[in-house]
Amino acid sequence: MKAFGLFAALLITLTACSTATTPAAPAEPVAQNQVTVADRMYSPKTLTISVGETVTWVFADKGMAHNVVADDNSFRSQLMETGQFTHTFDTAGTFTYHCTPHPDMTATIIVEP
Repeated sequence: MKAFGLFAALLITLTACSTATTPAAPAEPVAQNQVTVADRMYSPKTLTISVGETVTWVFADKGMAHNVVADDNSFRSQLMETGQFTHTFDTAGTFTYHCTPHPDMTATIIVEP
């Protein structure tokens, strides 16, 4: 019976240890000023940056080509399924953009002084 008591105590201890939570590994850092182009959308839909900063659009929508076209024509990428496009914003303002083949895909870059 004494062995059973020790076994029971050990089992309870092991169960408690196995259900204890451990801190989660830190999430991978998201690149600064990055917009993901996937699932027929831009994410984030609105990005705020400072004058002189560069935005990188990362295309990750295999099987469907997209682009990034400023509504004021100040920047434009080629059509692509995968890859990257970058643009440096040298003036303050609000820059809306869209995808030519998918005009419902829209987003905004806000550039602060």
